[in-house]
Amino acid sequence: MAEGARQHPLLRRIAALFNVRREEIVPVLLAGLFFFCILTALMVLRPARDALGMQRGIEAVRWLFIGTALVTLLANPVFGWLVSRFRRLQFIAATYIFFALSLVGFYLLLALAPEAAGVISGQVFYVWFSVFNLFVTMLFWALMADRFSLEQSKRFFALIAVGGTLGAIFGPWLASALAQPLGSPALLLVSAGFLVLALLAAWAVGRTQHRHHDAEAGAGPQAPPVSAPEERAVIGGSAWEGLKAVFRSRYLLGIAAYVILMTIMATLLYFTRLQMVAALGDDVDLRTAIFARIDLITQLATLVLQAIIAGHLMKRFGVHLTLMLLPLTVVLGFIGLAMAGTLAALIVFESAFRALQRALTRPARETLYTVVSREDKYKSKAFIDTFVYRGGDVAGAQLEGLLGRLGMGLAGLASAAIPLALAWAVLGLWLGRTQQRLAADRQPPA
Repeated sequence: MAEGARQHPLLRRIAALFNVRREEIVPVLLAGLFFFCILTALMVLRPARDALGMQRGIEAVRWLFIGTALVTLLANPVFGWLVSRFRRLQFIAATYIFFALSLVGFYLLLALAPEAAGVISGQVFYVWFSVFNLFVTMLFWALMADRFSLEQSKRFFALIAVGGTLGAIFGPWLASALAQPLGSPALLLVSAGFLVLALLAAWAVGRTQHRHHDAEAGAGPQAPPVSAPEERAVIGGSAWEGLKAVFRSRYLLGIAAYVILMTIMATLLYFTRLQMVAALGDDVDLRTAIFARIDLITQLATLVLQAIIAGHLMKRFGVHLTLMLLPLTVVLGFIGLAMAGTLAALIVFESAFRALQRALTRPARETLYTVVSREDKYKSKAFIDTFVYRGGDVAGAQLEGLLGRLGMGLAGLASAAIPLALAWAVLGLWLGRTQQRLAADRQPPA
């Protein structure tokens, strides 16, 4: 690699800019393609999901959050059973194919019985889409944590996430381009097609990037590879093992608490946005356009952070400081929102929040799983990234509703959010330090 870089100065500059070695380029590109397909499949449908969820008012959305949390709790033992009985790519394929077939089923309902589509079916789709969103992205990051070492994850998880950001930009554009000539129901089939492409990319990542044993920070790709029999082995264990492991391990419990605090903040922002958008009128198309505009601003900001800054930031300053950036941004954002109180200020705050969350916090949080066992990478992560995540949504929705009933307004919202954000920042610092210790000891958590 070094010799090739000396012969090609441009290649050396590109490698330095994106922090990727030459032999890692193909796996990183395939991983980025994988994430691109996933986010395209999601973002083709997401603006419509948000608009459909508001058909019965904001209070109904809070109940949809509770329904989503219950469905994810029921889905976790099923997924745990798949992980316990089948090899990695087999249970990944089963999950993706299930959601692709579900999309085909929704399409057939709309195409063959359009009169059945109404408020109830829109709410069912809202809950289904929320579960779909969690599981397909969780599986992507679980595979990344399984295939790449801790040192590699610090360098290019953020770069891999660029593929997802491009998909999140491409998805809404594709939806707007195809909705008129093909009809909105056809977008369900488009989403299913990208899920199948994502599954092919997952297989290619597994073929090109050999998994390594956990090693201390800095070992990187030189860590010893896993043997072929171990690589093909079924993880085994109980379907509920992921839940039990979270409560046995302070480290995993800390990750769960970090996720809960993060989702509470995101949900407070989400419902504040719904309140402000609802005040503009009842037109579904207007609401969809506003949501899509916020998504576009967010994705562009995320793209810049991911491509140029994130990988270098995490490697130079560490995971612990990276995990603290979003909580500190939340503190400043809620102070500014309480002072300004406008939709424009909210859009700036939410765009910054989501850009940092996707470009920096999500890749940094996913590196935390590189030092845990393979079983925890899939089972415990599934429980945290689905049920715990949605549990935080429910808590945030109920907190926002309580503050609204008390008539506290944006100032009251900020007074509740800022102390939680400070505790969230301290927790991020502890998680990063604990990850360093576990990596140095070469030991997974209990």
